[in-house]
Amino acid sequence: MRRQLAATTIALLLGITTAGVLSTPLLTGDAAWARAGGGSSGGSRGSRGFSAPSRPSTPSPTSPSPPATAPSPTPQRSGWGAGLMGGIGGLVLGGLLGSMLFGGMGHGFGGGMGLLEIVLLGALAYFVFSFLRRRREPPPAVAGGYGMSPSPGGGQTWQPDHSAASVATLEPPAAPSDLEAGIRHIRQMDAAFEPARMAAAASDIFFRVQAAWIARDMGVVRDSLTPEMHQRMQGQCAELKAQRRINRLENIAVRSTEVTEAWQEQGQDFVTVAFLASVLDYTTDESGQLVDGSRTEPIRFEEYWTFVRPVGLGAWRLSAIQQAG
Repeated sequence: MRRQLAATTIALLLGITTAGVLSTPLLTGDAAWARAGGGSSGGSRGSRGFSAPSRPSTPSPTSPSPPATAPSPTPQRSGWGAGLMGGIGGLVLGGLLGSMLFGGMGHGFGGGMGLLEIVLLGALAYFVFSFLRRRREPPPAVAGGYGMSPSPGGGQTWQPDHSAASVATLEPPAAPSDLEAGIRHIRQMDAAFEPARMAAAASDIFFRVQAAWIARDMGVVRDSLTPEMHQRMQGQCAELKAQRRINRLENIAVRSTEVTEAWQEQGQDFVTVAFLASVLDYTTDESGQLVDGSRTEPIRFEEYWTFVRPVGLGAWRLSAIQQAG
């Protein structure tokens, strides 16, 4: 008897699910009611029932990316300034050579040149040799283009460069993401399907479901819910009525909606939409007395609503609500 009781308790705490149905234990007391669905995860996501939904691709508005800064360009001399500096350098070098050679003649070659003059002459000879060698070297070949090659007449001509390093490598196109592949599959039977339009339709259902939750009657949105989801949420509304409490939602502001998943399985289309929103969420008794939450401090939440329909042009129905994290 004790073993059976322990096993039942563990199963409830872990929210054991079957057939891809998400389940979390129903909370009791004041903390149980928070938005439609009780602020918990539940419903069916098909074969993805045990996996976390994909996160939105757009960055969170609360953590903007740092602005990119361009590297500072290296200052370069050009134009008449460069020519002027080159001319001054030539005059200085010419004056130095003249002072070494002809200045030495004024005093006679008998004294010979000093060590400094010999070092400078050696450096000058090295730079002249390097300059002439670069003049004789052919220009580098352009990748995938032409290069210099000797001609039969003794000169040089431009010839196509077929070396492996010059051939541009064509990378294969990137494979479509899981979301892109799912959208393509859905469009095979619904060519007009667009993620932006789907997000707008999901937002309409989102507000209608929240209004029905406040009224504690999910019958008005039965056509927007799967039978399993309707049964689950209507049972939560019945529990609210039994406690004579109302979960009130005010100033709902949806900051972003984005389709994050799309796939097909067993003849059904699935789409998951991420909602980032804020709301005044509080619970009162039927006389209006505050029981839980705050009338003035909004809360922010991130939820993932999964919708399903038969493959084709049928109406989308909410099949699961999953909390972020």
